[in-house]
Amino acid sequence: MDPRLREGRLYVRDDRPFGGQGPPAAMCYYSRDRRGEHPQAHLADYAGILQADAFSGYNKLYEGDRKPGPIVAAGCWAHARRPFFALADIAENARRKAQGKTLAVISPLALEAVRRIDALFDIERAINGESAARRRMVRQESSAPLIADLEVWLRAQRAKLSRGNDLAKAIDYLLKRWPSFTRFLEDGRICLSNNAAERAMRGVALGRRSWLFAGSDRGGQRAAAMYSLITTAKMNDVDPQAWLADVLSRIADHPAQRIDELLPWNWQPPATAPRQAA
Repeated sequence: MDPRLREGRLYVRDDRPFGGQGPPAAMCYYSRDRRGEHPQAHLADYAGILQADAFSGYNKLYEGDRKPGPIVAAGCWAHARRPFFALADIAENARRKAQGKTLAVISPLALEAVRRIDALFDIERAINGESAARRRMVRQESSAPLIADLEVWLRAQRAKLSRGNDLAKAIDYLLKRWPSFTRFLEDGRICLSNNAAERAMRGVALGRRSWLFAGSDRGGQRAAAMYSLITTAKMNDVDPQAWLADVLSRIADHPAQRIDELLPWNWQPPATAPRQAA
């Protein structure tokens, strides 16, 4: 099988945007291909909210009769905004002009879409870290009217565009999944985007040319395990190298019933760890 078809999938939990008490964590999985059976296995015991892109492999997770319960889809507005931003990239045109290149055509409709979506992100920045109840209240008061206007505007613009138009494709991506994109209005735990996962993945993406080949399926699984540990440590503001070196040096003698003490969010560096009573 072509090694380029191998897949890495990263799941992130980060409750900090709504003041949740759960520590942030990341879990990376390796799979041989992009078939939907893999994320279905990864999340077999999970029921709750999943904020992700429109990958069709997630579809079975959203079925109402799924056991142990349905997973609720939440759309990512950063993904939705991206194609509009590409069609309205003024910064890129400035670079092209400086380099003497032909300027790209900027769509005024794309500019307007970006402006409207950015207004939602402005509201979110003001309530980041607030409680879920507070976030829901502000969204109902401030974001819901903007969302209602945006839907009306998008449908009106879509009616004027042909199916193959790039702007039409960007609008269809939103409108076909409108319930998942508006779910954040009813649940303060949902973020406007899954940027937490994007940030967690950045280190892997930046270095992928260096570790493109894991050597085998077992190598891919081991790499995924290391990505999970390192990314989780970083999310908890812990130096991964220091944490792993310390944990590996004492895990053999550490009581199994106290293994949670070595997790990144509980770990104490040796220099600051409290002394045991004599």
